[in-house]
Amino acid sequence: MAIVVSAPSGEWPGLLDRTALVTGASSGLGRHFAQLLAGQGVVVTLAARRIDRIQSLCEDIRSEGGTAHALELDVSDPASIEAGLVGTAFDIVINNAGIAASATALDHDDETLDRIIDTNLKGPFRVARAAAKAMIDAGKGGVIVNVASILGVRVASHVSAYAASKSGLIQMTRAQALEWARHGIRVNALCPGYIETELNVDFFASEPGQKLIRRVPQRRLGQTRDLDGPLLLLVSDLGSFMTGSELVVDGGHLVTSI
Repeated sequence: MAIVVSAPSGEWPGLLDRTALVTGASSGLGRHFAQLLAGQGVVVTLAARRIDRIQSLCEDIRSEGGTAHALELDVSDPASIEAGLVGTAFDIVINNAGIAASATALDHDDETLDRIIDTNLKGPFRVARAAAKAMIDAGKGGVIVNVASILGVRVASHVSAYAASKSGLIQMTRAQALEWARHGIRVNALCPGYIETELNVDFFASEPGQKLIRRVPQRRLGQTRDLDGPLLLLVSDLGSFMTGSELVVDGGHLVTSI
């Protein structure tokens, strides 16, 4: 299937020929973000554990005129981050890799808890740390976007570990933004609501999924394209005075009444 890598909103300032790392780029939001940035003339490095999938996506992006590289990376493994990222000064880093698990707090076993925290919180911390150090050593600034969730600022049942990891990610964003602002590094969090991807399409077609959609004030799921403007704002020069922010894109879900 042909992939369109050009953004529908035209060129955003300060992105042409920049370099970007997108973690979790093999599917879902990461895949979309990589395509979006490539369409803006950004040289993208797609990082994920499934190297075959990101290599295929790189080929598709190149066929559409973009520039893309593949990097096998497991954000839950410090050695993988050390080998793949240390010393490489990207202009933009999209910390997107993440996992979820549905269980009550009583039923969350330690193994699942560790996997969620390692991937969703410790992984982004290590990636951001390596990226910021490389930016500072290169004597240039940069942009880091941590992909969090509305579940980092509100609660829902059966996702306590996931919600805790995303809440921690938002607070981490604020702390890193404070520390790294003097180096010209901006750090912000993007907090999507319920966005339809290939990973959740079956759930949202079910009755529980439809019930959840009816609770969104706009009465619809978000589409990946709904995140285009917010992400491009955070990484482009138009967002140059934004750091330490969390940008919520959820169709009004956070303002629903009890």
